[in-house]
Parts: sequence; structure tokens; C-alpha cells
Amino acid sequence: MGIIIAAPWSGSGKTLLSLCLTAALGQRRLTVQTFKVGPDYLDPQLLGALSGRPCRNLDPLLCGEPWLRAAFHHWGGAADACLVEGVMGLYDGLGPSQEGSTAHVARLLNLPLLFVVDAARQGASIRALVAGFHRQSPELPWCGVVLNGVGSPRHQHLLTAALEPTGLPVLGSLPRCGAMALPSRHLGLLPPADIHHFPARCHQLAAMAERHLDLSRLLPQLQASRGAPGPSPFLTASPTDVPPPPRPAAAPGPLLAIAQDQAFCFLYPEQREWLEHFGARTRIWSPLADQPLPEGTAALVLPGGYPELHGATLGQANRSLRALQMAHDRGLPIYAECGGMLLLLGTLHDPDDRPWSMAGIIPGTARRGALQLGYRSALACGASPVVRPHEQVVGHEFHHWHVAPEPAHTPQDLSTQSVSAKGVGTLHTLWRLSGWGVPTRTEGLAHGTLHASWLHLHWSGQPQVPRRLVAAARRVQKPGVRSRCNSA
Repeated sequence: MGIIIAAPWSGSGKTLLSLCLTAALGQRRLTVQTFKVGPDYLDPQLLGALSGRPCRNLDPLLCGEPWLRAAFHHWGGAADACLVEGVMGLYDGLGPSQEGSTAHVARLLNLPLLFVVDAARQGASIRALVAGFHRQSPELPWCGVVLNGVGSPRHQHLLTAALEPTGLPVLGSLPRCGAMALPSRHLGLLPPADIHHFPARCHQLAAMAERHLDLSRLLPQLQASRGAPGPSPFLTASPTDVPPPPRPAAAPGPLLAIAQDQAFCFLYPEQREWLEHFGARTRIWSPLADQPLPEGTAALVLPGGYPELHGATLGQANRSLRALQMAHDRGLPIYAECGGMLLLLGTLHDPDDRPWSMAGIIPGTARRGALQLGYRSALACGASPVVRPHEQVVGHEFHHWHVAPEPAHTPQDLSTQSVSAKGVGTLHTLWRLSGWGVPTRTEGLAHGTLHASWLHLHWSGQPQVPRRLVAAARRVQKPGVRSRCNSA
């Protein structure tokens, strides 16, 4: 079966409770499959590091309901226990609707709902809060409440007594503990690689679960019904365009280099899996470590992350930047999202507003700007290696950047311009974006071999994207690419 963890609002303790339960299950030598509702990249990294298995996002808006169900039953069916961490507040979805919310996913999967409440500054008023959420959707399979931030045994007794009339059992009381607070920065929690002594934290989380959660009642609900896993969701997805051309069985698939390090870490595990599903070979590449491109690279994937926090190091990664420039000049397909697009610019300003030179493929300068956050419907204005004109996709935007053209270009937002990319072709506007409560605007830049956008796509909802990227890489695959792209 499994449990879905919900809360009244963000910051209530969903991630802390999810980590505690995952750690406790791991100590019992149970395999745990974790999931995260919504588009988040950071909570899944923590859950995946703790469970030893990739955490899977369950986002009906980005992936669609059929994929969501197939993914849950496939990966969840192969584990001893399943845990789904919700997103934001229980009913928070697209705009004022519940679409894409934790409640939406709980209904789709019919999962018991465990409600965690920040009780640090509450007494008897907690009854009205919990009862109100419960009355909104009594048809959901509520299994109980966990109190977070409890100050003392007396406080715990007060809260438990206040909740008795709701009929929902209290299944745990996590104490106020500053040492267990999860460190964060802009865009969310720190990834595991940036948390000091993360393995020691895992033992502390398990100990907290043993002491403060009613595991005798929670574990049976977390444990999955062990049958055969459902079919692979990669086989149930249906891309809309024609299959890639067949290749001889003995011929290796094209090699795609995926940037992945502390600067570029916003990557869903399915991205690499989709590429391999369509016949590609993949290799991890670290621009931050100034690595050359892997030998034989035929296309590149540049995901989002925190390049601005590593501006000085990236600005001096001459070998990686030169390899990226040469790959672009030779017409290798490049797919860049958000932070990956920053790497392609002429200049990136770090949090102290110091400028650092990047690859210079897109003539622009990035500085900190207004927050852009939310789901977007994107209508393609032109073609890129992975989208076709007038095609519509759904993605998610989350950044604080403004990109201005270099002085030689017109003094408007770069995303509205048609400008020359250095080396190959003329860039054109990629998308027309619309979203709930935000004005429609143009965004992204592209040409025949380049796709650069703020928009994050989950390829499980758009499988034509990896299929086309692999097909484009196959068309340009040649022996000796490495020597030409890395000779600097």
C-alpha cells in the first residue's frame, strides 16, 4: 500500500517526517521506494540518498495521470514499503484548484493520508485546524496525525486531548529540535552533497522515529503489498511522433553527455532512463571539475542547478567551456534548462554581483531578478532539436534570473530577440508561455541544434523530447568527436 504525507502548508514538517520514516524502515532492512508529489528536485535527492533508490516525482500536471499510476505501481511494487511526500499544503494545486495537489494524488492512488502539523505555537486551536482540513475531504483515507515541534510532554498531552473529538489518532509527536532542522537556501533545501555529516544525520533521523513515532501502527500501512511490479511506465507511454530510424543491432547508440555535479543537479532520474530507453548511451560530465567531454559525445544535456554559486570555478573551467563551444560550433544538439542555459551565456553574475565569463554561445548577461514560479503552458514559436513549431507542452518555471543582451544587441529582454548564436545559426524565440495569474510572455532561445529555456520539462509527460534528442544525436554521430570537441 504505502502512505502519503500531507500538511496544512509548506514548512510543517513533511520532509522531516518522510526522512524519519525512511530512515526507520532502512534500519529494519526494508527496501523503501520514495516518491515526491510535484516538480521538486531537492526533497527527492534527500529521500533518494537515504533510501538508496531514486525518488520518483508524481506530478499529474507534468507527467499525466496514466504515467503517475504506472510509475507508482512499477517502482512501488518492487519495494517492501512505499512513502509519498506531498507538496505544499494538502489542497494546494494549480491556481485555486486542487489539480496537481497532494489531495489529487492521494485520490488517484487511494493512499492512506498522514497529516503532519507544525504544533510549535498551538494549543487547543489545533483541533479547528485539523478538523477543518478533514471536513474538506472526509472521503480521503485519513490514517492519522503527527505533531511536529512539540515543546514538552505537557504540550503533547494538551494537543492530543484537543484532537480527540476529530476521531483522527495521533501517531507521533516530533519534539522541537533545532539540531534536526534541515538546512536550506533559495529554491529549497540543501542537497545531500551540501549537508555536513549527512550519514550521521540519517542515524539521528532513525532514532527520532523510534522514540517519537508510533511505528507499530505506521509500518503496516507503509509496507507495500508485495506482488509482481507493474509494467514499466516507459513501455506504456505513447510518444506522438514517428519512431527513430532503426539501426544495426551491433552499432552502439549515440553517446549523450549529461552535466551533473554540485552546480548542475536539477535532474529527474527518468531523463537519463528515457535517453537509454530510446537507444542512447549516457555519460555524466562535470563542467565544475573542468572535465573534457566524454569521448564520442554526440549531444549534450545541461540541466538546472546552482551555477551562480560556483561562478568563479565555472568561469575558470576553460577546458569544459571550450569543449562546449566547439560542440556547439560543430552542430552537436544541446538541450539546456534553466541553470544549464546560464552556462551558455556570455556572462553570469554571482550572488555578490561579480561577473564571470561562461561559454558565450548565447550573447547575454544574467543577473539576479524577480521570482518566476509556477506551471506554464508553452506554445512553441519555432523549432528546436526537440520541439516542433506550434507544439504545446506543460513545464515548470522556478528561478530568480533576468537575462539582458550584450551591448551589441538591442536593449530588450534577450528572450524576445532573434540574435546570432556564436558559431552556428540564428537564435529565435522558443516559446510563448502562459500560466495561472501571470501575463503571457515569450521565453527561451533555439535554433536547429540548440534548445535553451528557463522551462523545466519532465520527459515522462513529453517522451517525444528525449526521442527526438536521441534521433538528432544519431544523425550527427561520427567517430572522433571527442578529439575535435576537446582540442583546446
